[in-house]
Amino acid sequence: MDAHARPERVFSVLTDWSRHDEWMLLTRAHVAAGDGRSAGSRLAAFTGVGPVGFTDTMEITEWDPPRTVKVRHTGRLVRGTGTFRVLPREGGSTIVWEEDLDLPFGPVGRLGRPLVGPLSAPLLRLSLRRLAELSDR
Repeated sequence: MDAHARPERVFSVLTDWSRHDEWMLLTRAHVAAGDGRSAGSRLAAFTGVGPVGFTDTMEITEWDPPRTVKVRHTGRLVRGTGTFRVLPREGGSTIVWEEDLDLPFGPVGRLGRPLVGPLSAPLLRLSLRRLAELSDR
């Protein structure tokens, strides 16, 4: 996803965990331990509507502003890794979001991967578009 904002601005908005809900659909995040701006810090993000949803706990494993933030998902439901990269480009930035997740429920979860990917991709693209727009303000 392209943004007009410089990488420093995008990275700042991306990693302002208290503002996560302004761009990430149905998700509120906060720093659970540490400063939220270094490897080893822990985050907690609740995804859902009202009280119905789940908490995704994470640990920042790489902090390289304004280029990269990586997390390890440590929750019972969501496990794996996530990476955001903010790449400079002429006229702004390109935001890349990669997830390598182990779906819950073992073999049943793995069978559901072909359904989950296509259903979640448009929502993730919309979140990235919202991040770009928020960064451009």
